[in-house]
Amino acid sequence: MRAFLVSLLLLTTAGAGAQTSYQTDASHALIMDYETGIILFERNGREAMPPASMSKLMTVLMTLEAIRDGQLSMDDELPVSENAWRRGGAASGSSTMFLEVNSRVRVEDLLRGVIVQSGNDACIVIAEALGGSEAAFADMMTDRARELGLESASFANATGWPHPDHRISARDLAEIARILIRDFPDEYGMWLEREFTYNGIRQFNRNPLLGVFSGADGLKTGHTEEAGYGLVGSAERDGVRRIIVFNGMESNNARANEAERMMRSALSDYSIYELLAAGEPVDHSAAVFMGEAETVALAVAEDVTLGMHRRARRNMTVEVVYEGPLVAPIAEGEEVGRLVVNIPDQEPQEFALVAAESVERKGLMGRIGAALAHMIRGN
Repeated sequence: MRAFLVSLLLLTTAGAGAQTSYQTDASHALIMDYETGIILFERNGREAMPPASMSKLMTVLMTLEAIRDGQLSMDDELPVSENAWRRGGAASGSSTMFLEVNSRVRVEDLLRGVIVQSGNDACIVIAEALGGSEAAFADMMTDRARELGLESASFANATGWPHPDHRISARDLAEIARILIRDFPDEYGMWLEREFTYNGIRQFNRNPLLGVFSGADGLKTGHTEEAGYGLVGSAERDGVRRIIVFNGMESNNARANEAERMMRSALSDYSIYELLAAGEPVDHSAAVFMGEAETVALAVAEDVTLGMHRRARRNMTVEVVYEGPLVAPIAEGEEVGRLVVNIPDQEPQEFALVAAESVERKGLMGRIGAALAHMIRGN
């Protein structure tokens, strides 16, 4: 038995020096296709980072799930504790909704306070209502993130305030955004609102894409000295939606410029390609030993759908890898190898290959003949 590697597809290489991925100064960055969840580009995209206020996406998700599950309603009025006022209100000097201590506030207003105004006081009010304390709510956030498969997420608070244990990756932030868009379409419109006035104070949405980039409709900025300037953004054009995440920019202006540049690239430079459908045969057959047939056709076990920079497709290679020759009997649908796709600037992607048909084992005399032939050839 030996490993077989067959070059199945080698497309014409691009011209010298052709750029096949997005270039960015962000310390962490990622582009996700909303429909498929495929990562189109990433730079340290799976590395846990300090998210600042971008982690408020999880606070909003927890709130909307509580409303969906009947724990809260939009019309419920929640109390503003002295703790919420002191640590997140006007007295804190941080992003605030300017809630008044000992007042009561509708959940719908609190959501807008988080989404539009990035109010830390609104986050703490919600956390205390749902968790009893902000620390307990942060544990709930982490537990829920694990249930959703967001393995990088570790939350220490509801606000994104700097803390060594408050971390999440760009990939997992993009996935939270995807869930918010998919599962709460009615409430998602709040992310598009440009301003919100509460307690007589008018504040504006900090998302630099809104009103500037056609099709942009969310989601959240973030900034601390530790994290730098970051954004989770989404936009839809011609039925295609992309989500971008980046962090570590040096200024507000740099964030605004990067947001527009990255979103434009996300929608114009990257595409989703459906190479093969589940069950579709590849252009290669595997050798079979001791079988009624000398070869067996191979097919992919699942859809082979890939996302990449449009110029990267010119340099893409596809390979069939299997240990062979395969030994009969072989059942139809049995996994026998891997399809390996190599795309510039991406990790290799592998897909299972299965036998497209059954191959019965030779009878006794046939096996003896095959064994003798194998010995003579020395294979």
